[in-house]
Amino acid sequence: MNAATPLAGRVAVVTGASSGIGEASAERLAVLGARVVVVARRAERLDDLVVRIGKAGGQALALATDVTDAVATRAVAERVAAELGGADLLLNNAGVMLPAPIEELAADQWQRQIDLNITGLMNVIGAFVPQLVEAAGTRGVADLINTSSIAAQNIFPNFAVYSATKAYVTHLSRHLRAELGARNVRVSAIEPGIVGTELQDHVTDEGARAWLDGSKETMEWLTPQDVAQTVGFIASLPPRANLQQVTIMPTGQPS
Repeated sequence: MNAATPLAGRVAVVTGASSGIGEASAERLAVLGARVVVVARRAERLDDLVVRIGKAGGQALALATDVTDAVATRAVAERVAAELGGADLLLNNAGVMLPAPIEELAADQWQRQIDLNITGLMNVIGAFVPQLVEAAGTRGVADLINTSSIAAQNIFPNFAVYSATKAYVTHLSRHLRAELGARNVRVSAIEPGIVGTELQDHVTDEGARAWLDGSKETMEWLTPQDVAQTVGFIASLPPRANLQQVTIMPTGQPS
């Protein structure tokens, strides 16, 4: 194994890859030697990402897909198997954050978060876990990394539904680790604090927007590249080592 490209020979699938953590992680995993499959709804952004990865010497394939569509997600997995021999690294990253006071009864926003953060997550897991298990049997290791949030553990007023979806991600990850670890599939949940991504742009609640804007004045937010470095580190560990849960916070964020 080349120390500069510890993921050489591996096939990484990254969802939510059109921006933010997913985009940065795809670039980082390609730098580390993986062939990367980038998945999201916005085809043009994925195509641009593939071009950038190629110019940097990496290999990437764009498959525009809405992961809330189970049939379409299975079709993506079938293409990955047919064209690349299957995935042995999955970053399950697609998600949305729409905080609002529960009394506003923003049921459409509740459902959107549940559909993407939970149902979409499960669609991707259902489509790709068989490939991860098969790859682990031949390579000796495969990785399932799920993007959660510190909101899974901590309490933030007006973030109840989002936080609940991320608690699901973290708790599911711990159970899947117990289930799949014996088959050499490492499962990790990564829980970032505030990261400067498009998530904040989707927030419509004025109180939550004010809180987020105010936080910029008191601390330096994480960048997507900070989280991407962490994803690359997790995937580059020796097969015997599994970081079950990683919390990465801005230095100035108290909780």
